[in-house]
Amino acid sequence: MPNSDKQWLSDSDPPCLTRMAMLCLWLVSPMNSQLVIDAIVRQTMVLIARLSTVDGVRSPLSHIADNVFVSLVRELEHQRLGKKVVADMFGMALRSYRQKVQRLKESDTSRGITLWGAVHGFLEERESVTRSEIFKHFGRDDEATVRSILNDLVDSGLVCRSGKGRNPSYRKATAEELEEIGLASIASAQQTNEALVWVQVSQGGPLRKEDLLEMLPLAEAAIDDALDRLLQSARIRSDARPDAVYYSTDQCLIPLGEAAGWEAAIIDHHRAVLTALAAKAVNGRHSSAANDKVGGTTLGYDVWPGHPKEKEVLELLASIRGRVIALWDEVEEYNSTHASEAAYQVTFYCGQYLKEQEDGK
Repeated sequence: MPNSDKQWLSDSDPPCLTRMAMLCLWLVSPMNSQLVIDAIVRQTMVLIARLSTVDGVRSPLSHIADNVFVSLVRELEHQRLGKKVVADMFGMALRSYRQKVQRLKESDTSRGITLWGAVHGFLEERESVTRSEIFKHFGRDDEATVRSILNDLVDSGLVCRSGKGRNPSYRKATAEELEEIGLASIASAQQTNEALVWVQVSQGGPLRKEDLLEMLPLAEAAIDDALDRLLQSARIRSDARPDAVYYSTDQCLIPLGEAAGWEAAIIDHHRAVLTALAAKAVNGRHSSAANDKVGGTTLGYDVWPGHPKEKEVLELLASIRGRVIALWDEVEEYNSTHASEAAYQVTFYCGQYLKEQEDGK
């Protein structure tokens, strides 16, 4: 639940970006799956569009379509569908499908990370670098794609370009420059990075650093710093195995009002909503019952200033939040001295928003 006093995230759930893929896969007959999928995609695009302009921020979007494709492919194949079947679902020939998957899954230069993330991380870790140096470093990748990513980063304000001609220089924007265009939070993103890494480890752990590089649009140095701080504060733990170091955690707790947890709260709430929808769709019963333990309820209250129930309706979120937080504390206190091998987890989420009546309506 976003903005709750505490957040509980499962350490076995897959990354949030795959939730829509899971839902799409599980919406089967007799439900009109295509209608539901199309509506969910449309609503998700509205959410992405609004998030991309929060507080005047113009977030880079050129890599979004590729990320969606890669996430869908990963989850569909995880469900043990053959490559030919998945290619048919995308309306692609098997050869074209394989070529696209190979091109998008990772940079040919920096293995285990998307090209967009690799270019961004490369610039983040250097004071200044010329275009020719960038092209040389990413010589195994398509030059036109690298050029497009550079233009996108410059247009977004995350990277600054200086010099004219065929070989300009690029550098990451300073804190002052980011603040001027409304991106100050990115300039002081240390705590935000910690929250994002913590949430990801909690959702999908145990994870390697390579997994985090693929899942999060952060430079390697930023992830290293976040992991170090999380380890030092005992929020996560590391496990050195023969193949790599794995990171895990039992829980993720983000205090109410923690500004650095805003992004992580949105990701977690989105994950919880989509997980509940997917669980409801896959259980075979496409209707609701009074004693449901899986699902959700959406109600709209029409009130106005002076309405006898206005205050009660407006305080719904606060009152429900208070109840679930108190219950969470009681469960945690009991669990601290008791344990059971038959334990299972219940995820509860709630949300509320106000829609102002338009003039003339």
